[in-house]
Amino acid sequence: MKQLVEMIVRSLVDNPDGVQINETAGESVVILEIRVAADDVGKVIGKEGRIANAIRTVVKAAAARSDKKVTLEILTHN
Repeated sequence: MKQLVEMIVRSLVDNPDGVQINETAGESVVILEIRVAADDVGKVIGKEGRIANAIRTVVKAAAARSDKKVTLEILTHN
């Protein structure tokens, strides 16, 4: 799951080396924290959140095979 999201996000941003993804897994929930540079947040979220929703849709489809729910959080580097 983490590799899928990392591949998608790195292809969207201008600074792919600045992408960090932390995965926290529970019994039935996986939380993916995506950290990108402040300049790249808009590229990951997209207009009206369309790109973020598309990423969530792809990840949910991949997670359905393992009966887990996935939550994406998009953050900036401090």
